[in-house]
Amino acid sequence: MGLLNTDQLDYFDEFGFLPLSNVFNPDEVTDPVIEEYKGVLNSLAEKLFEEGKISSKFENLSFAKKITKIMQETGESHGKFFDFSLPAPSAVTMDYPGWFGPAVFNAFVNEQILDVVESIIGPEIYSNPVQHVRIKPPERLLPKTYNLQVSVGATAWHQDQGVVSDDADDTNMLTVWFPLLDAPVESGPLKIVPGSHKGGLLTHCGDFGIKGVMQIPTHLFDEDGTVPVPLNRGDIVILNKKTVHGSLSNVSENIRWSFDLRYNPTGQNTGRESFPGFVARSKKDPTSELRDPDVWKNMWEETKIKLSSVNEGDPIDVNFRKRADGNQSDCA
Repeated sequence: MGLLNTDQLDYFDEFGFLPLSNVFNPDEVTDPVIEEYKGVLNSLAEKLFEEGKISSKFENLSFAKKITKIMQETGESHGKFFDFSLPAPSAVTMDYPGWFGPAVFNAFVNEQILDVVESIIGPEIYSNPVQHVRIKPPERLLPKTYNLQVSVGATAWHQDQGVVSDDADDTNMLTVWFPLLDAPVESGPLKIVPGSHKGGLLTHCGDFGIKGVMQIPTHLFDEDGTVPVPLNRGDIVILNKKTVHGSLSNVSENIRWSFDLRYNPTGQNTGRESFPGFVARSKKDPTSELRDPDVWKNMWEETKIKLSSVNEGDPIDVNFRKRADGNQSDCA
């Protein structure tokens, strides 16, 4: 796709987000990811069946139907088996799963995506470790458990700056969101409030609406201005770190499957300094770029070992600061 043009940059500056069509070839980028995740799901089904938590391995079902059946029978999303990150250090143990496969890594360093990122933050690009995969089946097919409501329901209103520590308040962090399957409006894509990035960081309230979920109360921004952002395979949308957004409910007949990646200029704080990022692109020093997925996987495995040792009483200093509470009168 190449670098963004002036009109595209002006649009991003004005509205705080920019949807882009046909950025990359999904046959080369997302199809290999889907194949990797099929293997992850098969292993998960085997494990749950052996534990007596599901009635079948669902071997003849598609990925979408299989993950939906597993969520139906267990009342859990099992998202940690697919995600390429870790939870807060207090929840990390050596047997905590996660997926750090080569196809996932290759999507992070896709040259067409990095061209777009470079247009916003410059050519010294760091892959920020605050990143997630989201797999959301049709909500009507799932039991109304708390865990599923929080993990695979409509995403609450937030700003991405609000979910990292305040160490990163001066970081020029950019979010890149894209679907692995076509994401029409009925599948529950992002919903965005254009221009909401022009204000400051809004108060993110805990237990507001849904217990245990941080979100921005709607009286703090113009909810009436919300726009949905449906995308097809190969499309992306980029967001300013202060743009207010969430997601719609999945009322379609298929899963909504997406990557939520972040990048910042190399040398700036990621907001999760205890997690491993890496240099994704560097014009100054191309030799610093990471292109070995095994190295990336090992970085996360080493982080898991370190954080697990902290939980076992090892006095290692772990930088995982939480953001200080905002104006809690906004949450009343």
